[in-house]
Amino acid sequence: MTYTLLVNLKAYQSATDTSAQSMLETLAEATMPSTVSLIVAVNPVDLRLASTVDVEVFAEHVDPVTYGSHTGHVLPASADRLGASGTLINHSECQRSLETIDATIDAAEDNNLTTMVCAPDPETIDAVAAMQPSYVAVEPPELIGGNTSVSAAQPEIIKASVANASNHETPLLCGAGVKDTEDVKQAVELGAQGILVASGVVKAADPKAAVERLAQGFTL
Repeated sequence: MTYTLLVNLKAYQSATDTSAQSMLETLAEATMPSTVSLIVAVNPVDLRLASTVDVEVFAEHVDPVTYGSHTGHVLPASADRLGASGTLINHSECQRSLETIDATIDAAEDNNLTTMVCAPDPETIDAVAAMQPSYVAVEPPELIGGNTSVSAAQPEIIKASVANASNHETPLLCGAGVKDTEDVKQAVELGAQGILVASGVVKAADPKAAVERLAQGFTL
């Protein structure tokens, strides 16, 4: 099995705008086990950098729109053209209605983008997995950015989410508070096929070392 380790750069000062290039280059240098695929989600304004680094890049967000009068929206076609291979959808910091999530999955896939839909709980995982995205990711919002991982604090959420995602044959990742190899190991033991992490890497003193440590959790 190939596992997915997705690092979301969010809009941290150390990882966006003038700092985005160096962060992407740093993460691209990380040594990954052969069974782990590293993906980095970047702010849409930094998608221009996707073709300049040797690491898979996702957009943090796109909208279900085509070319036209859509001020302030992120075009899936532009994300694809700039080199993104996929996109996050419905992150807890950028939530959308179920109707909009469904439309965004369709628009993204029409533009060759892999889709990863985030959800806060098993019930929502069931609803969005039925829409057949490429992946779903469960992230209880109260644990995001904290020091306790969802795999340690609420393992039952991962188990139930895995079961609901499996009913639709959709791989599930887990996030929120993931900080070390033990968090990753526990997530895998509970059935997750990857992790979604942000501050645990982006705010680390050595982001490259941090992502390498997390990747080792898939091999324990």
